[in-house]
Amino acid sequence: MNQSIIFSDDLLVENEKQQVIFSAQQMGSLIKCSVSFLWLTEESGETVSTSQQAEEAFLQLRFDIEDKAEALIEDEEFNASGDIDIR
Repeated sequence: MNQSIIFSDDLLVENEKQQVIFSAQQMGSLIKCSVSFLWLTEESGETVSTSQQAEEAFLQLRFDIEDKAEALIEDEEFNASGDIDIR
């Protein structure tokens, strides 16, 4: 793991956007990251359609999510808003 990227323990489930928001820091810059309910469903093998299911899947897959986000940050694959999206 690259120590220059640090993930915080925060998470926010956005039901209307079908995503979980979390954050990372790289060299002092805060980076907003999101992972879709669809990705969580595909990776967990369980249906993710509610806040509770999304939070449980996120916590179960946290290390995989952080690894994926870290790779996207290192490859500078930011969206137009400067955020990282795992879809």
